[in-house]
Amino acid sequence: MALVVTPVTPAVGAEISGVDVARLSDADFAAVEQAWHRGAFVLFRNQTLCDDDLLAFSRRLGELDPPPNQENGRMSPPGYPDIYVVSNVLDDKGQPIGALGAGEAVWHTDMSYLEAPPDASMLYALELPPSGGDTWFCGMQAAFAAMPETLKARIRGRRIKHDGTYNSGGYLRQGVTPTDDPHQAPGAWHPAVCVHPATGAPALYLGRRRNSYVEGCTPAESEALLDALWAHATQPQFTYAHRWRVGDLVLWDNRTTMHRRDPFDSTARRVMHRTQIKGSARPVAYAA
Repeated sequence: MALVVTPVTPAVGAEISGVDVARLSDADFAAVEQAWHRGAFVLFRNQTLCDDDLLAFSRRLGELDPPPNQENGRMSPPGYPDIYVVSNVLDDKGQPIGALGAGEAVWHTDMSYLEAPPDASMLYALELPPSGGDTWFCGMQAAFAAMPETLKARIRGRRIKHDGTYNSGGYLRQGVTPTDDPHQAPGAWHPAVCVHPATGAPALYLGRRRNSYVEGCTPAESEALLDALWAHATQPQFTYAHRWRVGDLVLWDNRTTMHRRDPFDSTARRVMHRTQIKGSARPVAYAA
């Protein structure tokens, strides 16, 4: 079969069919990378990948980051330290085999509290609950393109503080002292609007809502502006809800998407293997 790229929504995402990710030719990989840059995330259905296959495909995109230090530490399959287990499952000793549990994960950009956040993340479905646990994606290029000029003017040239106190499941990161003061909290300052290094397209860059702060604003002004930005960006026309099937592999561009996860029954098993592509550079401000 020939590679086929089919958009999943006008704002974000594409499904790529006709390929085996473990055996991508150079030409097909180039087409995948182009679709990924253009659509911000790509979906591959019906893949049969071992951990070595997942790592090999991931490394074609760049150097890998180790798993983040989450509420249960760095959770990896034995012998595969570059793979991160996302799961609610407990082992025979009652210990978690992964992180993030079964609760809702709020809208976020992966590890945007770093000076050079990851370029991309990848998630492969191994075991799934019968319902729930959908992953939502938000297209931040489309959100910026449709933003009212009055709102664009309010963020032009500004930076946002990306707080690193809590992860997307609301858990305190290991070794972090909680604070509600954005100036004291761990994290990085990034442009509110960033340019994609491969396409030159602008994207709104919000990261996480909790403890965010807009540079040059009073606390009240910052809260009001962030509320307006988040309300605009997460409108239904900019989002897509992915209902997982076993064998799905999703690759998303961490520079141009946000994502979140619906909760699911904590007694149902969910096991995903995740890789992360190291950030190649700090986010760069878009110059209109």
